[in-house]
Parts: sequence; structure tokens; C-alpha cells
Amino acid sequence: MTEFLDALQGVTPAKRGPGLAGKIILVILWVGVCVVPLALSVSAIELATGRVGTPGTLTVVSCESLGQGRYDCKGSFLPDSGGPAVPVDASPDSDAGEVIRAQLTPSGDRAVPTGVTGLLAALAVPAVGVGGLGFLPYVVLYWMGVRRGMRTAVIVGSVITGVGLLLAVVGVVAAS
Repeated sequence: MTEFLDALQGVTPAKRGPGLAGKIILVILWVGVCVVPLALSVSAIELATGRVGTPGTLTVVSCESLGQGRYDCKGSFLPDSGGPAVPVDASPDSDAGEVIRAQLTPSGDRAVPTGVTGLLAALAVPAVGVGGLGFLPYVVLYWMGVRRGMRTAVIVGSVITGVGLLLAVVGVVAAS
């Protein structure tokens, strides 16, 4: 019961922190966790914008339930340049019979949606990374004991995190 009362009254944290080396490691890990999704999403963004791959039309042929809300969808990709249709893996959130503009991956095994929908879907994961970086400047200022600029860091961090969250949600909705 006393733990509950302490939580209501507010517990003053100890002045001890992770130390300089710990802070540097935490910042490096924080940046790494937020930047890795950006780096890993470059190929998906290039596909969605048409910079790589073959443009064409994807017709979703079948979607098989794998259980627990997971699906495996197969499709037929018809290149804009002509030629025979190519059997490909389609996005698991597709519906059988759906026909969409798509881009065939350079390996030729998968087709992804293009246009605004494809781009928003490709930007969902990097948006989480950008949103995660929002409050990093505030934390660094706090650890350095700098009081000047804290309010600006909170405002800018809130905006960046909010925009990242909004873009991630819009991307997930666009992908489904």
C-alpha cells in the first residue's frame, strides 16, 4: 500500500544517473534504433516511387489464410512494357481479384503497390523512427544541465513525434 501512496505523492528520483559513458551509449542506441528503420526502408521507398523495378499491373489471384490473422497472397504481374504475366507474391493485406498499379521488385518475386498508397505504406516504418528522434534533443539538453532552449526542444520534439506518429498511422491505414 505504501508503494501506491508514494506513486500518488510523487517520488523524487535520485540525483544519480547513468554517468557520461552510459549517457553516450544510450544516445548512440537511441539514434541507432531510430535510424535503422530509415535505412532499411530505402528499397521499399524506391520501389513505391518507381525508381527501381518494373512498372505494371498486379492482379491478386488468391489469398490463403495461414491462421492467426495472417495471409499469403499470390498474384499475376503484367509489365507495362508488354510480355508475359509473371507469378508473384502479393501484399498479405490484398484481396483476391484486386487489380492495382504496382512495381515488380528487381528480383522479380514480389510486386508492391505504387503511387500515393504505396508511398504512404513504405513511409510507415521510417515515420516511427523519425518520431522516436523527436525528444532526443530535450533529453541531451536535460542531461547536460542546459536550461536554455528546453521549452523549444519540448515543442519541436512534440511536433516531430506527433508528425511521425500521424504518418505511421496513415501509412498503416493506407497499406491495409
